[in-house]
Amino acid sequence: MSLTITPQKRAISALKSLFVADALAMPVHWYYNPMDIFRQFPGGVTGFEAAPAFHPSSIMSLHSTQKGGRRPQAANDERREVVGDVILKGRRQYWDQPNQHYHQGMPAGENTLNAYCARAVLKVLHDNQGHYDRDAFLAAYIELMTADPARHPDTYAESYHRGFFANLELGKPAEECGAVTHDTASIGGLVTIAPIVFAERLSGTSLERVRDICVEHLLLTHPDQYLTKVCKDYVGLLDELLFLREDKDAATVISAWSKRSISLQLSKIAPKIHSDNDVVGRTFSSACYITDSWPSVLYLAYKYCESQQAGLLSNTNLGGDNVHRGAVLGCLLGLASGTTVEALFVQLRHRDEIEAEITALTEAIA
Repeated sequence: MSLTITPQKRAISALKSLFVADALAMPVHWYYNPMDIFRQFPGGVTGFEAAPAFHPSSIMSLHSTQKGGRRPQAANDERREVVGDVILKGRRQYWDQPNQHYHQGMPAGENTLNAYCARAVLKVLHDNQGHYDRDAFLAAYIELMTADPARHPDTYAESYHRGFFANLELGKPAEECGAVTHDTASIGGLVTIAPIVFAERLSGTSLERVRDICVEHLLLTHPDQYLTKVCKDYVGLLDELLFLREDKDAATVISAWSKRSISLQLSKIAPKIHSDNDVVGRTFSSACYITDSWPSVLYLAYKYCESQQAGLLSNTNLGGDNVHRGAVLGCLLGLASGTTVEALFVQLRHRDEIEAEITALTEAIA
């Protein structure tokens, strides 16, 4: 009945891998033609890189700076703009330029906005001795996003961020500001879930209650029924890998959850697949939409559960929403092996702060 790797060790490794995967994919985030990645990075991305000045498939200039979603044909100039006035202060000027990188000017090893949101969740959990607090999270989230000068380095905010703060500007209570757009059901909504699962479960909270907490958290920013269903499945998979028994292996667990979640039995399908591009980009879109990104994550987690670095690099070089897909994948691969890619983790730009935050949380719930 013993565990060969402690749940605490798996949780620490998973959280570290979240940040590694995010930073690894950052320079080629939302490159929808993988060949563009190999043109800018001959041989593909093999380690941390800075964001290139030119982004071949950027459509940031088409996105609304006043709300979630795309820019309307006739902008309302009388309304205060969310981008620049409320969030992303000092970054508005980059939104009107074609082929501007979403993470303009970010150096190698830097993390993107949603990873900073995950760090905010880590702090909330630490301050509450391993337990989630909705109001504390909302306060931390609003502070992170609206601080001047900015407390994160990013240029772009996903639709859900812009929609949330557009609603907040209209005077809605923070807990009711989650906005519905064409891409509400996106993989980015799962990036902040794993820290909650680890902290609450290691604090003794029941799995059923943790699912409820994670859904409550998700709905603050991503009110979508199908994404909620996937979130529950993700929580279940995280939990089983967190407490992985020595008589089970991670691949079997991932395959079983894939069949349970989306009726895709990876143990039968994966051996017939010749290339990761056949799955991510062909069978399933590489975009953020959860209907495609969740199967892609499960496939990559199943295939690479014993070769984490190869899995994170493959995810990166597949392009699309590889940053948020990677953050979720990184958690699963870190749990599966109980390790992170230490050679990469030590190169993270904010490695010391991230490690201290993870350590502080795990010590608070020990």
